[in-house]
Amino acid sequence: MKSGVFADYKIFAGNAHPELAEEIAGIMGRTLGKATVSKFSDGEVSVSLWETVRGLDTYIIQPTCDPVNDNLMELCIMIDAVKRASAGRINAVVPYYGYARQDRKAKARDPITAKLVADIISTAGADRVVTMDLHAAQIQGYFNIPVDHLKGMPILVKYFREKDLDDLVIVSPDHGSVSRARSMAHPFDVPIAIIDKRRPKANVSEIMNIIGDIEGKNCILVDDMIDTAGTICNAANALVAMGAKDVYAAATHPILSGPALERIEASVIKEMILLNTIPIPPEKMLSKIKVLSVAPLFAEAMIRIFTNDSISRLFDE
Repeated sequence: MKSGVFADYKIFAGNAHPELAEEIAGIMGRTLGKATVSKFSDGEVSVSLWETVRGLDTYIIQPTCDPVNDNLMELCIMIDAVKRASAGRINAVVPYYGYARQDRKAKARDPITAKLVADIISTAGADRVVTMDLHAAQIQGYFNIPVDHLKGMPILVKYFREKDLDDLVIVSPDHGSVSRARSMAHPFDVPIAIIDKRRPKANVSEIMNIIGDIEGKNCILVDDMIDTAGTICNAANALVAMGAKDVYAAATHPILSGPALERIEASVIKEMILLNTIPIPPEKMLSKIKVLSVAPLFAEAMIRIFTNDSISRLFDE
């Protein structure tokens, strides 16, 4: 491997998703750096590094998923630890960026927490952020440091190419995911449909109308995340009620909170494809759920960052 500015690199992980971190490190031909991330008896985070990072390109892998605040603090304290240990460059690898949905003022006196989190990570000492499928792409602009925004779509497209479904339509479950649906429809050269819904309050969605021809078609619902699964399950049920053949769901981030599992199990969704940006415990692995790994993509991106190669070419190939 050719080297960039730095002579070598090291990879560390917090407690959020050690399995993904180990998989990424294995693909890169490395082991995770020796570090202990634990808690004091009063709940404060304790970080100890057991090997030198002086002058090295350092990667800290930590999605800020549930418990969001604990994982965010672990990430920031690990960044501070390697900064004070004279790391050459600090790369925060955040496969899932928590608080991304709080990206604007929806009503008076709302905080813009996605910007606050960006400021916290930057202030902690990160020199770069590597993430995947932000809820809103403009969150990249909340940082004053480079952000490498990876796309999970090629992984999902590859999977569905191998399924070779006919009469295919890509469906956006709401207006916010239309560009995502278009991106998935393009490689298949198929049309899109849009679910027009109105959300009366947080985590409650109501199906209103379907724009597009879905009768007798195989439909793939595409979203960036599955949280309580109300949106995706209501959309799937509406599609079948309007004459769709089989309904599949695809998303990057498997949050799966609250009644998500019950809703997915009871829904008409034939198969739900998720990426492992967030760990899914065994008890949440329904027979309908299939998980694909983002580790090869993150490993390749991290190697390219180290060697100063293009990241965008990953998605041109």
